[in-house]
Amino acid sequence: MQQLEAIIREGRALAAPAYPVIPILSANEAEVSRQMTICNSCRYCEGFCAVFPAMTRRLEFVKADIHYLANLCHNCGACLHACQYAPPHEFAVNVPQAMAKVRVETYSDYAWPPALGALYKRNGLMLSVALVSALTLFLALAAGLRGSLFNVLPGAGFYAIFPHHLMVSLFAPVFLFAALALGLGVRKFWRDVSPGQASWESMGDAVDKVLRLKYLDGGHGDGCHNADDAYTLARRRFHHFTFYGFMLCFAATGVATLYHYLFGWAAPYGYTTIPKLLGIAGGVSLLAGTTGLFSLNLRRHPLLGDKIQKPMDLGFIALLFLIALSGLGLMLARATPYLPPVLCIHLAAVMALFATLPYGKFSHGVFRSAALLKWAIEKRQPDRLQLGSQ
Repeated sequence: MQQLEAIIREGRALAAPAYPVIPILSANEAEVSRQMTICNSCRYCEGFCAVFPAMTRRLEFVKADIHYLANLCHNCGACLHACQYAPPHEFAVNVPQAMAKVRVETYSDYAWPPALGALYKRNGLMLSVALVSALTLFLALAAGLRGSLFNVLPGAGFYAIFPHHLMVSLFAPVFLFAALALGLGVRKFWRDVSPGQASWESMGDAVDKVLRLKYLDGGHGDGCHNADDAYTLARRRFHHFTFYGFMLCFAATGVATLYHYLFGWAAPYGYTTIPKLLGIAGGVSLLAGTTGLFSLNLRRHPLLGDKIQKPMDLGFIALLFLIALSGLGLMLARATPYLPPVLCIHLAAVMALFATLPYGKFSHGVFRSAALLKWAIEKRQPDRLQLGSQ
């Protein structure tokens, strides 16, 4: 009897076709596939950005390709305003909006740990405000218990309120977890899109596109669309202010860390020191960039994005704005009794940003950079479709 069952099982295994398992597309992914099929027949927008030449290398769009193309899209809106099949046409082609809906699925699907992917749907403006408020209260209570909330001498530094080892123990685990979660998520994305072997040339190309925000120029250098048909470079410029402001602030923290551990120079530092100069420049740049982006986001045309994601976008911008504002406020409050509460607000905003980094809008920069690197590799490889037609 056992031999008969074994023969039956073996026969079923032999009879079963060895077809590859094709992931089922979600509704948003299927919509991108539909629109890309139409765009692949038209190709009017082929020179606008990297999405369309990457699209022409494909006859069909599987799940990984859809996520790759969605993260190549910078949502500049040029293709929507140039499209003859855009709404109210019956084809209803709206590439920026369709891509935006898939991008949030990218962040959720590739989140690590996977169970936390659902946080993207809840990471909005109100959550950011509530998280900062709760953390500010927690830090204020901690400072109060230490007797450093209202009894700090004028001119005292941050460490008179919160010791250095306490701040490291609070922030280091949160930051390291955020970096690990983002790293593992983008690694899985990288494997799925099968990018091939990166060269120094392709990596340099991708870095150039990232640092210049090349594809926020509308494909022709005139800029993006925001509220109407008019081109504007405002979105690109405010992104630059925000990005480089954030990097300058990060550099200021990095240099201050070297000062502390390598040279034994404890904060606070003078206004002419490198950490302070980097921090001031970064704070002002970040403040200008986030103010502009917040305004543009509120006035952005609804067809140019996914309205469901607007709270997440605004929450991320608000956190960066609060970090910049409170960071600059620390300099003004340095020799006053207001230093402890301002420090509590600043540290709370930084901790809230770190806690939400892997599950908020910050992810778009990481996944978009990976997609740009894949395109830099892919465009240097032979086009299989063109080779097949020869």
